[in-house]
Amino acid sequence: MMQWSEHYDLHGHSTHSDGELSVSQLAQKIKDEGVNVWALTDHDVISGWSEASEEAKQRGVRFIPGVEITCIPGLPAEAIVLEKEGRDRSTTSWHLLAYFPHHEPNMESVSMTAFSNWLEPFAEGRIRIMKRMVEKVNELGMEIAFEDVMARSGGAVGRPHLAKEMIEKGYANSVQQVFDEWLGDGCPAHVEKIKPSIIEAVKAVHAAGGICSLAHPIYYGIATDNLLSYIKNAGIDAVEAFHRSHPDKYRIELWQGAQKLGLKVTCGSDYHGPSYQARPGHMSVPSSSLPEQII
Repeated sequence: MMQWSEHYDLHGHSTHSDGELSVSQLAQKIKDEGVNVWALTDHDVISGWSEASEEAKQRGVRFIPGVEITCIPGLPAEAIVLEKEGRDRSTTSWHLLAYFPHHEPNMESVSMTAFSNWLEPFAEGRIRIMKRMVEKVNELGMEIAFEDVMARSGGAVGRPHLAKEMIEKGYANSVQQVFDEWLGDGCPAHVEKIKPSIIEAVKAVHAAGGICSLAHPIYYGIATDNLLSYIKNAGIDAVEAFHRSHPDKYRIELWQGAQKLGLKVTCGSDYHGPSYQARPGHMSVPSSSLPEQII
């Protein structure tokens, strides 16, 4: 009999990237919501791992070091899929979740040092991109100081930090409005960041002993069969079938398709904080379909 579990949450963010909660606050929230296995997956940074490991240990939660790597899209979006979903464009990046279940954050590792060195330029690129986005926002008539945006970030600065500064200054009423009008992909103040290819990222993760899963594929505008074939051929270990944004029908479609190709699945609330959603966890997943290293 298939066993389903809500004890895993393998996708979430802290103030080390664009989350609203500190690592300690997030760890407590994770514990309160009944999650037993937790991965912190901040965008392009691993600076929260050591603290998260200790905070999880104190609360009896198993911690898995993770990171969400921003990559160049692996495939072009399919017009027929975008039309069916009522969208005029896809995202300009794909996100790869990397997990290192056997890594102890407080222990030195040659392979993890190499991975960290590989990852660092992509996080640093965020600062340069943010400077240009702030410049563009100012050119559009909104007075925003780069230093104030950076002050909102505990690590990898991102568009939500700029959005909140714009809201505080009275230029918008919500993060959604900021993204729809100014910062979203293809909008006037958006700037593309330096990104690795999916293949490059997969190789870097595997070389460091990690496993990877393609995050929230519903955003990419690719038919399920084509998407899963790409994942298989690219050497990606799993697909995040059970993401909070996926309707049940799509979750099952991805899961069943992954099983046919011998792929694993992962689950994640993609929790960013109370302004975005009520709580982390509560992601039902067939536990036997998770990567063996995570079960």
